Amino acid sequence: MKILVVGRGGREHSIVKKLKENQQLEKIYAAPGNAGMEEDAECIPIDEMNIEELVSFAKEAAVDLTIVGPENPLNAGIANHFHQENLAIFAPSKEAAWLEGSKSYAKDFMKKYDIPTASYGVFQDAEAAKKHIAETGAPIVIKADGLAAGKGVIVAMTEEEANQAIDDMLVDKAFNQAGSTVVIEEYMEGAEFSLMAFVHEDKVYPMMAARDHKRAFDNDEGPNTGGMGAFAPIPDLTEEAYQFSVEQILKKTAEGMMTEERPFTGILYAGLMLTKNGPKVIEFNTRFGDPETQVVLPLLKNDLVQVMQDVLEKKNPNLEWHAEACVGVVLASEGYPGSYSKGNPLPYFDDKEYTYIIHAGTKKVDETLVSDGGRVLLVGSRAETLSQAIDKVYQQLDKTELNGNFFYRSDIAK
Repeated sequence: MKILVVGRGGREHSIVKKLKENQQLEKIYAAPGNAGMEEDAECIPIDEMNIEELVSFAKEAAVDLTIVGPENPLNAGIANHFHQENLAIFAPSKEAAWLEGSKSYAKDFMKKYDIPTASYGVFQDAEAAKKHIAETGAPIVIKADGLAAGKGVIVAMTEEEANQAIDDMLVDKAFNQAGSTVVIEEYMEGAEFSLMAFVHEDKVYPMMAARDHKRAFDNDEGPNTGGMGAFAPIPDLTEEAYQFSVEQILKKTAEGMMTEERPFTGILYAGLMLTKNGPKVIEFNTRFGDPETQVVLPLLKNDLVQVMQDVLEKKNPNLEWHAEACVGVVLASEGYPGSYSKGNPLPYFDDKEYTYIIHAGTKKVDETLVSDGGRVLLVGSRAETLSQAIDKVYQQLDKTELNGNFFYRSDIAK
């Protein structure tokens, strides 16, 4: 059996590593992949947005199943193109991916189907948005409507910050078309967690919940990022809250998408907050979360290909999980999420039997691995307890020479 993984980041490397556990797979391709994936897959130099070439390659190479990592090709309709050519793909259609592609659509959808989320307003005019902020007050949350690589959300603690976010998005077009419409939400308080599920139409198979850390620096300070680390399972998540999230959020969403005639196939990701009134949706993604995938997949006992095949055939994959914990800490380029330099040689890690390394923004130059992005790689560990996993990761990181080129948070999962 031949599998194609579309994407180039840490999420895709994590998927490839999970697939590699299946000794029966004839071939794993990654398009375009990254330097770290070359050990586990054959990297094909096709950009993830070059859908026509990906379709052609899948046909020529007789790929049996394609798995899509990033959101942009999903919203460009990669699944639709593959289906037109009768190629198997585990990914939502363009219509279903709109749940992530438009935050205003997602909010209207949740309101319609009574899925718990923050109250909100949708604005395209800066003055009307600022008037709403003045009436509501701060703290308040400003979101670019479209895809902004995880950076289009501003949690404004003052009205001044909120108005600045409106100017950045609606006036100065900081996120181009993604920010031409903004969603303004009430500020919710509570602990965040992420819950992903394998979904096919009205069948929902939830994974283990995870928590990621979005802020750049320790103590949840600094700007929002794509994620600085994650861990699973979550000690403070009750079984009651988990089951509520599955029944009242994930399943309702899958059923609502069927009613909307946008049936969902693929990975449904709910970013949730444990408020005093129970779990509420912060956002939906229509693919594996990054970095959560890098700590959830290592805990999955099942073979990933078999799970996806079962889900596509409407069979229960009977998900099983290791009774362990997983922690992953992101090593980022100094300056991220602002401007940063690329091409810095990667640090050396020596304790690979105790930790695992997932590559995100890396490439090879003259046989040397160098940085090629903001989030460069993730150092992860699986252990019997959360505290043991934390210790293993930081023992590795704390003795690694970074030469002023990289940084990491020292409080992930603590």
